Amino acid sequence: MNETLDNFLGGRIKLVQPSDGYRAAIDPIFLAASIHPKPHEKILDVGAGVGTASISLAVRCPHAQVFGLEVQSNLVQFAFTNIEANQVKDRVEMVNGDLLSPPSFLKPNSFDHVMTNPPYYEYNRGQSSPDPGKAQANIETVDLGKWIKACLKMLKPRGVFTMIHRAERLSEILHHLRNRVGDLVIYPLWPGGNKPARRILIQGRKNIRGEIRLAQGMMLHGGAEKYTPEAEAILRHAQALIL
Repeated sequence: MNETLDNFLGGRIKLVQPSDGYRAAIDPIFLAASIHPKPHEKILDVGAGVGTASISLAVRCPHAQVFGLEVQSNLVQFAFTNIEANQVKDRVEMVNGDLLSPPSFLKPNSFDHVMTNPPYYEYNRGQSSPDPGKAQANIETVDLGKWIKACLKMLKPRGVFTMIHRAERLSEILHHLRNRVGDLVIYPLWPGGNKPARRILIQGRKNIRGEIRLAQGMMLHGGAEKYTPEAEAILRHAQALIL
């Protein structure tokens, strides 16, 4: 398989990934930036791909203990390489497995944070890629409701759930989180140029009550499609994102 070596976080991390098929973009970087673990807390990255979010979080938070779960075995092999190359082997562990029947050592109710960047498109509604790996990364093979339920099953009571997804699926996501996650924050990522938000970050705590808050969000692009200073701080300088 052909591969590329790409810089993320302004060169703080380097990731090997397939040249065709699934390729990490900015979404897992924003996802990782929104996680704020305390020392000794455990984080589960569901749908971890080549390890982009897991490694980004470990580099920004040296005390973080991250477990990545990915169903595509070839992406897990890339993740192993990336974990070793970025010297986070003592803090990031990648697991090949199915979210609906995870390995037995990933215990329910055992993680302080669960972060996830699931496939964005419903089966038979998105335009499928001819590349099987990219298609599997982008098109749901697990219903979104089942995906969310399985993520929450792994999370401790009062643990933090964080997801990045398409803005147009917000109502569906809120339906699946209802009565399960409280103190929800919805954080839009605006592309700029008066365009509607295409991506949203959603974060809340399991098994608590609390109102939904719509945050101002962040503008990603300024003039000439350049990233805004706020977006650059996340993408290039590894700063945290406070939702």
